[in-house]
Amino acid sequence: MRFEEAERYLLASIGESASPRTNYGLDRIEALLAALGDPHRRYPVVHVAGTSGKGSTATMIERILRERSLRVGLHVKPHLQSMTERARIDGVPIDRERFAALFSEMLPTIDRVADRYGAPSYYEMLLALAFLYFAREAVDIAAIEVGLGGRLDGTNVVAPTLCVITSIGYDHQEILGDTLEAIATEKAGIAKPGVPLVSAVREEPARSTIAAICARVGAPIVETAVEGEVDAIELEAFAQRFTVHTSQDTYTIRLPLLGGFQRANAVTAILAVERLPEALRPSRHEIEAGLAEVRIPGRMELVPGTPSILFDIAHNEQKARSLAEALRERFDDRALTFVVGIGESKDARAILGAFARPDAYFFLTSFEAGGRPARAPEHLGRLADDLGLAYALCSDPIATLARARTHAGASGIVVVTGSTFAVAALRPEVLGTPSSVTSRG
Repeated sequence: MRFEEAERYLLASIGESASPRTNYGLDRIEALLAALGDPHRRYPVVHVAGTSGKGSTATMIERILRERSLRVGLHVKPHLQSMTERARIDGVPIDRERFAALFSEMLPTIDRVADRYGAPSYYEMLLALAFLYFAREAVDIAAIEVGLGGRLDGTNVVAPTLCVITSIGYDHQEILGDTLEAIATEKAGIAKPGVPLVSAVREEPARSTIAAICARVGAPIVETAVEGEVDAIELEAFAQRFTVHTSQDTYTIRLPLLGGFQRANAVTAILAVERLPEALRPSRHEIEAGLAEVRIPGRMELVPGTPSILFDIAHNEQKARSLAEALRERFDDRALTFVVGIGESKDARAILGAFARPDAYFFLTSFEAGGRPARAPEHLGRLADDLGLAYALCSDPIATLARARTHAGASGIVVVTGSTFAVAALRPEVLGTPSSVTSRG
């Protein structure tokens, strides 16, 4: 099997098999992994959940641990350009040939599981492939991001060494519930007896809900609201410096990412790696060096130019508000031109409302993403009218970006946001890298 064949098979499964949103549980992924020899049980795991920030935090943890000369696996979703990004070791995605070979090997097992449990979903197959790849390559540890929720997410089959919850906000309410308490209950479903859980959640009632579940399960909880004081913040053109004080040490951090939310994610990552077993625990120097080298494509990623272009995958209200705050902190004196595409299932009004500011102009667009429908620009325009935004409509995202660059001028900032798919469509146009049409859900 060639990579293109594996890719087509997986993309076809989005429409043919039950989605995690309609068949949400662990029986099928447990059966698939058991038939593959339970590869997810062969290495320690840091399990990272949260409405926002979990991918960035998992990536920070992974980059810190590489400084300790460990072989580190990383599974985060969604991907930007290729599904190979779902399985990385030491920062490098699995190569296409290896991906195809592993998937071809998995196919008979997938068919047997489908006979009893129904066809595994796109997400489950990619997750199982990542677990298998990490086992075959004998990683020392893996950072695994939760896909949706926690309690019934496919990743919750792991036996973690450490758990993390980065935030609680409104997203996927049709699955997780429509209150913060209900959503926190689902996220805290990753808690395990005797396994430390680092929580960056500060808002009530979500914070107390997580603490109560940890107490009931017997999971020691570490809260960033209690630990992880930040001071001495200095902003640079493409980075920020700050000091982090914990009960165990003090760290001088240079983070090549912008935004207060990325500072918060860095604190969460520090508190997490401090709680790892001694054989895996990094030193102060390794923590500082790892965070200095972290790169997260599409997350508050600024590409210098005339104009400069900033990419951020802000696809829910919480992420959008965090991005808006980061823009005020770093670019309050610059005119902003937004290029926004939003998925059909998302709260478009809340996302657009978070970005509203008097000097901003919006180019509202769409995207093509097999099986993942986008809001029509006309629909976004009606919401923009209600919000009093200045805007233009353009259905072609490439043409939209060209118009936005012209509008922003040499001194402005173009912000591409609203969806993984919008960022994935336009980032290659700016960086000159190959694009991909694979689904990123």
